[in-house]
Amino acid sequence: MQPVLPKFYTNNIMPNPVTSFTPQRIQPYIQQNSAVHPQASIIGNVVVGSGVNVAPFASIRGDEGTPIYIGNGTNIQDGVVIHGLKDGRVKSGNAEYSVFIGDNTSLAHQAQVHGPAKVGNNVFVGMQAFVYKSEVGDNVVIEPTAKIIGVKIPANRYVPAGEIIKTQEQADKLPVIDASYTNKNLNHEVVEVNKELAASYPASYYYGMYNI
Repeated sequence: MQPVLPKFYTNNIMPNPVTSFTPQRIQPYIQQNSAVHPQASIIGNVVVGSGVNVAPFASIRGDEGTPIYIGNGTNIQDGVVIHGLKDGRVKSGNAEYSVFIGDNTSLAHQAQVHGPAKVGNNVFVGMQAFVYKSEVGDNVVIEPTAKIIGVKIPANRYVPAGEIIKTQEQADKLPVIDASYTNKNLNHEVVEVNKELAASYPASYYYGMYNI
């Protein structure tokens, strides 16, 4: 059964077009207490969890690689792009996704996550960073402009700004986040700010819970 659209539904949240690789039109599903800016775009088989803030000019496009999942308390900041190839999946639990973003994760301004890709819980993906055909473990910090291509980043590591990580050997040697790491609390602070923003926008900004 298709979701019942709220009265303030607009064209920035829409089902995917029917194609040979996405033969069914699926409307995005957005949980209660999440906020999607009218200048953001969400298309197709996308699930947005609770308490998510989607900022202006973000694009979450489930019209090719699907499904796309955004976890609870995560924030998708200005100009972020989330998209996936029609072929290729990542696993989370018993399900498969084109792109899976965990809980309480930050995708900072102009970051890109291109599937197949999985980003874990409590991860900070920095400004203009790029994740492609990769899996990022929990509690990772990807500093601005870093590139992650075709690897698995272990949990509790950080990727220095501007680094290009494209071999598993590089990924396994990334430094561990410890008490001396300057940005160890960065994601927590960003998540808390965005949760408050998501809860503070006026009612007309919300798209609410679709009733399935």
